[in-house]
Amino acid sequence: MLLFRGLILFSLLVAGVCFAYYAATGQPKYRRLGWVVLKWTLLAAFGFFAILIAERAL
Repeated sequence: MLLFRGLILFSLLVAGVCFAYYAATGQPKYRRLGWVVLKWTLLAAFGFFAILIAERAL
């Protein structure tokens, strides 16, 4: 569980770095990459926590 939380935090950090690169350079590829990383990170986090909630309910 600690590993997964660390991976989510790292992925959020990567997305933030991508958005910072976009702000510094103005290249749209960094913004696009940041959105993709953020989207998949949030989907993985929601799935992980849904499994934890379902596990507790049973």
